[in-house]
Amino acid sequence: MKIQNTIILSLLVIGLMSCKGEAPDNAETEPVQTHGDLVSRGEYLVTVIGCADCHTPKKMTDKGPVIDMDRYMMGYDASQALPEIPENVPLGPWIVFNGELTAAAGPWGVSYAGNLTPHGTGIGNWSLEQFGKALREGKYKGLDNSRPIMPPMPVEGFKHLTDDDLEAIFMYLKSLKPIDNVVPAYRPPAS
Repeated sequence: MKIQNTIILSLLVIGLMSCKGEAPDNAETEPVQTHGDLVSRGEYLVTVIGCADCHTPKKMTDKGPVIDMDRYMMGYDASQALPEIPENVPLGPWIVFNGELTAAAGPWGVSYAGNLTPHGTGIGNWSLEQFGKALREGKYKGLDNSRPIMPPMPVEGFKHLTDDDLEAIFMYLKSLKPIDNVVPAYRPPAS
């Protein structure tokens, strides 16, 4: 009876400690993520996913095109003339990119990589909800009644991002240097 009372008393003490927010010594607690942790995780994800491959203009080097960090994540550089699409390329079986890999033409028309910096011409005024809708649902600017985001944006793969990963990417992009760059509008295929 004495052992049984000791067990009951121990369980009551542990229960009271848990109610007061105190965890027993053997309880595992989940680490709290700071803003810096989210930004670091976002930088990692943006890097391994390859967002800069399309959303950052390139500089030509002896090793080929490399990301131009002065224009990081600004999308297609609107200060350039719009590239002409060669007439002799049969769009459909072929897709063509501009030299900086920030514009693509194919059977869907011509698309330009968006500005992902926190400037008002980029994602500066976007909410996390809009960002999620853009990536997961392929909605232009994350707006319900907008057109689809066009290829080569890999929306099908982004549908599987976790909420935590999506938030981390968003927080990282919001931490970048804002760049004023109004990307040209998508051009549907010529009829």
